[in-house]
Amino acid sequence: MNFGAAPDAPCDEAQAHTMIDAFLDLGHNFIDTANVYTGGQSEEVVGRAVKGRRDRIVIATKAGRPMGDAPHQHGLSRRHLTEALDASLRRLGIDYVDLYQCHRPDPDTPIEETMDTLACFVRAGKVRYIGCSEFSSAQIVEAQWAASRAGGVPFTSLQPRYSLIARGIEPDVLPTCARHGLGTLSFSPLGGGMLTGKYRRDEAPGEGSRFARYAPSRDIALKDRNFIIVDELCDVAAELGATPSAVAIAWCLARGPVTSVIIGPRTMEQFHDNMAGFSLDVPKEALARLDAVSMPDQTAPGSPPYPPIAW
Repeated sequence: MNFGAAPDAPCDEAQAHTMIDAFLDLGHNFIDTANVYTGGQSEEVVGRAVKGRRDRIVIATKAGRPMGDAPHQHGLSRRHLTEALDASLRRLGIDYVDLYQCHRPDPDTPIEETMDTLACFVRAGKVRYIGCSEFSSAQIVEAQWAASRAGGVPFTSLQPRYSLIARGIEPDVLPTCARHGLGTLSFSPLGGGMLTGKYRRDEAPGEGSRFARYAPSRDIALKDRNFIIVDELCDVAAELGATPSAVAIAWCLARGPVTSVIIGPRTMEQFHDNMAGFSLDVPKEALARLDAVSMPDQTAPGSPPYPPIAW
């Protein structure tokens, strides 16, 4: 989501190409983007970066968030999805998408219409698989039932927010994904940057950082509970000779129901720091410590039970 032309995006095209080359050279192959990222520039940058090696790469993109002010320029209606997919294929410079995802639920469109439209894309060869992002457990079940009733194509993946400071999907969403055969492509494993360890209590966020630029994110993240989690994370990282970012990503990958973890580095330094988490071996005892310190409050009214994890 950071790829595009400066100053509109944090990561310009030359650096994005260097990052993608390094990513592929390390043996990885999954690139996730969306039509709305940097106004469509991200898809264009990815398309040019992978040209000539399309068969090596799994390309995922998303649609549903606003691409304009007109009523048909957002959501999961047949019209918008059809126009959005064709536009994404043009920007990416490819003739099919490996994974096409609904970026957000759309309460204004019947799920039957959405699932039938997506199934038509698969049958036409424009899409290989379909997925969703940030759907609740009930919305996932409703979508899978709608696909089944129509004899269509079910979702094969969910892209949820998941990290040490955002574990809300554990009680019901993750079990629902397992029950209905959805892989999970977790995003924001660093909690928007909170889990990098660069933010300190009673200190203003550094100039140019995400929390300095976006007050809503700062107000949500810079809480005492999260600083307690970060303290433990930093202790574990120091014991392992690793960075907090790498440990946070390794924790996500160690969760049994998690299929993959999506990273969003802005610089090559961040890229190498993030990638270290994919090969980091965190001892079970350390994973259990992180699990315990980040456990959400289950005493609050209406709090769902969190299933224990056996490390």
